[in-house]
Amino acid sequence: MMMRSIHKKAPAICFALLGSLFAYNSSYAQTYPPVETQPANTKYKPAFAGQTRIAGVKTKTPYSVTVLSKTLERPWGITRLPDGRFLITQKLGTMVIVTPEGKVVKKITNLPAVVADGQGGLLDVNLDPQFATNKMIFWDYSEQTSAGTLLAIAKGKLSADESKIENIEVIYRATPAYNKGSLQFGSRIVFDKNGNLFVSTGERSGADIRMQAQSLSSSIGKIIHITKTGKPVPNGPFAKTPNARPEIYAYGLRSPEGLAINPTTGELWESEFGPRGGDEINIMRPGKNYGWPVVTYGIEYSGEKVGDGIQQKEGVQQPIYYWDPVVSPSGIAFYNSNVIPEWKGNLFVGGLSSMHIVRLVIKDNKVVGEERLLKDEGERFRALSVGKDGALYAITDGGRFYRIAKK
Repeated sequence: MMMRSIHKKAPAICFALLGSLFAYNSSYAQTYPPVETQPANTKYKPAFAGQTRIAGVKTKTPYSVTVLSKTLERPWGITRLPDGRFLITQKLGTMVIVTPEGKVVKKITNLPAVVADGQGGLLDVNLDPQFATNKMIFWDYSEQTSAGTLLAIAKGKLSADESKIENIEVIYRATPAYNKGSLQFGSRIVFDKNGNLFVSTGERSGADIRMQAQSLSSSIGKIIHITKTGKPVPNGPFAKTPNARPEIYAYGLRSPEGLAINPTTGELWESEFGPRGGDEINIMRPGKNYGWPVVTYGIEYSGEKVGDGIQQKEGVQQPIYYWDPVVSPSGIAFYNSNVIPEWKGNLFVGGLSSMHIVRLVIKDNKVVGEERLLKDEGERFRALSVGKDGALYAITDGGRFYRIAKK
């Protein structure tokens, strides 16, 4: 186990020279210049002030960073068990139960076969809201079919000895399948207040299929809203729309790898990979179109514009925040503990290519401050969870398990 202590101190900054942009705001924190200093990929202009490159903030509470483990095998999803342990998926097709001290105490191997190529594999996991009594687990993964690969959502019961999942059943498949690549499956699973599932699905990246993110007859590039049996939640926004899939909650998404319920408002928040630039944070609202691939703040990897190069369009939702250059946002988590009061209500985002954890200060559904945590670790942060102890836990593609806690 490796441990470092980090104590953030406010640098001596002449606020008069910085002007009102970086003025002290007593409603959330002292502010600093934006944390992003690199040039953007585009000259696109934000739709409103504060939509990108917001003022920086710095955590004042002394905190420690502990590497609990370095031996996880390509972890992807994490969820907290009622007793404080964590259930973690591993991309090649296994789950492990890990103590808050980082010890793997159980390994579950009897899961359906996954296609662990590209961005596919065993992906997210979450617990039934009644897990304490029914022991039901839900997860998603890339599945091989005769028509290609797709995202499948499964459920099953954790055995009494926690060694396997019993009565496994696939409850939903995000079709159509795709046979020309293994990118951008999404995906995260969260439960709404009624015990139904929100599932984010990627649009599979290919130029020949990504436009289906705009199609209501396709499951890809969407937020899917289903019951525990995989049926559409009744009275969805497209339940009466001809030729639309009634399980669609929102659409026009590219690669949504982060999903969380804001505990303050009850709304569904999402993080989404843009192409070259244009990573987004969105609030998912029923029936709304989030634009991809028609509206985006990014460009193609080749440098060409995406479609007509549009950033705003009537009837299309704007991200509440975006990044250019990208941070590659994966799993997200709201901090809802009193242990570190200045973090309460903040959104934490795992950064992959950026190799840090993003802290976003939220006020009235807007981002008002941004901080970069653990940026010297050199790790791709895949997913986050808040522990019973009020610490922030993180898993990385390199197999590390971190605890960030009040000192």
